[in-house]
Amino acid sequence: QVQLVESGGGLVQAGDSLRLSCSTSEPTFSAYAMGWFRQAPGKEREIVAAIRWNRVGSFTGDSVKGRFTISKDQAKKAVYLQMNDLKPEDTAVYYCAAATRGPWNSPLSAFKYDIWGQGTQVTVSL
Repeated sequence: QVQLVESGGGLVQAGDSLRLSCSTSEPTFSAYAMGWFRQAPGKEREIVAAIRWNRVGSFTGDSVKGRFTISKDQAKKAVYLQMNDLKPEDTAVYYCAAATRGPWNSPLSAFKYDIWGQGTQVTVSL
């Protein structure tokens, strides 16, 4: 069973930056897409950003567009979420996920992400 491990969360002030990392030690890991999701207390989980693993293409949610950037390093089997100008409303548990089932040409927000990390807390104070 492939495991995804997130890191990089923490407590920061509004306007600060954080970089989340997600990686796997599975040497044969592959996926159609990797995504970052978040869930705040009392709210539904939302997709923040996603990136195609073996192709070019990425997606960023409207609520974070211009502030968050997703990137990947296939050699390290890692995906990153650079979060700039953080706001209190960004406070949530952030999850990394992999979509290992296609079809390959699905929109990034429409993939069924079937492997999930344990989550990392991001808290942004005023």
